[in-house]
Amino acid sequence: MANETNKVAIVTGASRGIGAAVAERLAADGFTVVINYSGDAKSAEALARKIEGKGGRALTAKADVSDVRAVRGMFDAAEAAFGGVDVLVNNAGIMGLAKLADSDDALFDQQVAVNLKGTFNTLREAAKRLRFGGRIINCSTSVVGTKLETYGVYAATKAAVEMLTAILSKELRGRSITVNAVAPGPTATDLFLVGKSPELIDRFAKMNPLERLGTPEDIASAVAFLVGPDGGWINGQVLRANGGMV
Repeated sequence: MANETNKVAIVTGASRGIGAAVAERLAADGFTVVINYSGDAKSAEALARKIEGKGGRALTAKADVSDVRAVRGMFDAAEAAFGGVDVLVNNAGIMGLAKLADSDDALFDQQVAVNLKGTFNTLREAAKRLRFGGRIINCSTSVVGTKLETYGVYAATKAAVEMLTAILSKELRGRSITVNAVAPGPTATDLFLVGKSPELIDRFAKMNPLERLGTPEDIASAVAFLVGPDGGWINGQVLRANGGMV
């Protein structure tokens, strides 16, 4: 365990995939972790037990990030349990793919609600409540750089998240809080793998010069760097964790 045992991190969308890997890594680094989820309580509780079994501290918190009251309640619960919040990792997100001409209102509205409004909701709360010296990490996507067909709405929400990242980093002047984003490339999670053929997955894997998909642990390592002491001079930046794809 590292020497971060008095620091508290909220990780949204942490019941599985990248979020679960981030929560587990931060717990291993000594952070008390608030595991946010919206529907998969079983996986969130299992992760909390796993963290506690290794000597860490974890709390599960159900909240739909698109619901401002639920987000406020999540921060309230973290403060009541642990006295405050030091780190926010905005991982919760959904992805729906379609050409713009084929994108219906539901596809647009759902992704804006979770990916953009949800990030806004948590950022607004963190901007008011994070303790001095805190860290905020938002989750973007390397598709903002590759601009692949059918990813238009999803990438647009994440491009907006990158703008929020840069501006909030300046607005928090004087509190020693850094705000950065991590932009994964293709990563072996259900969000990415579901609905894709083996051939398409292999093609994505070979888009970067390391010729493999990222793993949730790869992304968790990037987050751990940014929230740790060695990442303290990085602020207002987007770290494209994609193996060199873009």
